[in-house]
Amino acid sequence: MFDKLKKVFKSITNALTSTIKETTTSIKATITETITTTTLSQDKVREVCDDLFIQLVECDVAVEVAEEIRNKVENSLMNLKVPRFGDKEAIIKNCIKNTLLELLSEIPNINFINEISRRIEKKKPQVLLFLGPNGYGKTTSIAKIAHLLQRHGYSIVFAAADTFRAGAIEQLEEHGRRLGIKVIKHKYGSDPAAVAYDAIKHAEAKGIDFVMIDTAGRMHTDINLMNELKKLYKVSNPDYSIFVADALLGNESLEIARTYMKYVNIDGLVVTKVDAYPKGGSILTFLLTLKKPIIFIGTGQRYEDLKEFRKEWFIDQILGE
Repeated sequence: MFDKLKKVFKSITNALTSTIKETTTSIKATITETITTTTLSQDKVREVCDDLFIQLVECDVAVEVAEEIRNKVENSLMNLKVPRFGDKEAIIKNCIKNTLLELLSEIPNINFINEISRRIEKKKPQVLLFLGPNGYGKTTSIAKIAHLLQRHGYSIVFAAADTFRAGAIEQLEEHGRRLGIKVIKHKYGSDPAAVAYDAIKHAEAKGIDFVMIDTAGRMHTDINLMNELKKLYKVSNPDYSIFVADALLGNESLEIARTYMKYVNIDGLVVTKVDAYPKGGSILTFLLTLKKPIIFIGTGQRYEDLKEFRKEWFIDQILGE
């Protein structure tokens, strides 16, 4: 997982702990073999960080985000004291790790089950609204999270509020059949807000813990459809609004999420198809641009293939720890 991004940071730490080596693409810098003081050579640090910027962009990190990371890492390395003896690579890697964690410090980790457990003590049902274009894995992500909630003893009802896409209701019903979850639905072409309303009323009457609302994959460029989504959001008044992003689409997912945020609030993200995404850069872009937590990542097609996301784990992954 994230193999290409791992290689980026590995090349940076190697460049700062080995002699200068010319390659066909760049000059890999050395610091510890040539320094005469306890600080890194500023010229060499700049050289390495310029290379870092280029490689981050090649790994789907947005240009502005890559520039921010480059500047922060450069500043940290400029001030780093490197001993003449000892594990220089570990010291440099730790410096980069702390810098990345500092960049992500404003973004919380979400322990979803603990958070939901606290909320449901105060309000029941909890309404979870899922957003995102068609093809991103939204409906499958709903089923995965429902499966997780069932394992913790919670009851669920699905709201088939995607009344536009042919087959959307049947897809959600199939997941409902497999998981033993009732699906509240209307006819295709019906008002999605009415479906959400009926599902919430059903949950209130039956004492169900969660309402999980599947929405149409609206084109973010269609103002009328986005205004309809705004209406659905207002009617359902979700406790948690989750945008489902496709890791493989990188910056395209980011721009769509930005547009959605102009119409509705987004509390967090689920990033899908991570198992098929070796680059890893879009995750950094989502975090640093949207400033919203990633709650889960999808790592396969099974209901169990859902991993809770923690930024410390992610940084360890891309640094090869």
